[in-house]
Amino acid sequence: MNHFEIEDCLRSMVVMVDTREQDTKRARERYSRFPCAHVRQALAYGDYAYNFVLPDGRRFLEYSGHEVAAPLAIERKMDLDELAGCFTRSRKRFEAEFIRARENGARIYLLVENATWEKLLNGKYRSMYNPDAYLASILAWQIRYGLQLVMCKEETSPTLIYEILKRDLKEKLETGYFDA
Repeated sequence: MNHFEIEDCLRSMVVMVDTREQDTKRARERYSRFPCAHVRQALAYGDYAYNFVLPDGRRFLEYSGHEVAAPLAIERKMDLDELAGCFTRSRKRFEAEFIRARENGARIYLLVENATWEKLLNGKYRSMYNPDAYLASILAWQIRYGLQLVMCKEETSPTLIYEILKRDLKEKLETGYFDA
């Protein structure tokens, strides 16, 4: 692809929001801060992914009513408490998402709002999950599933979601990932 085709593809990018993401006021505020359109779409893993229009006019991923398996996904958690529940009570279901991503060759980011390493290490969350075990789980998943962990303030998450998706798409376009 040439420079102009890449720019057209980037301008056509939309953020796909998993249909299982709850439609709350906070969520709508987050979506409104994306500098591009968003669509609700069942995703095979993660809460956010991207779609775009290829130079030949086709959408990269077709909205078929079925789950879409994207090459990159972002799983968002609102805080360390929600994530702790995923590593404890919901571990089997949570891990299945990461396994599906790995089997599809997808990269997956875990974005945790209102979180820092210091809060995690010092047990500054409501869950009884032991900080050492919590840290061990995160580090093991980073190795096992290629997980990229991002911790941020809630107000930063729309920018980070959009920029992670856009930068991944740009890199893939420039390196010929989508070329036939």
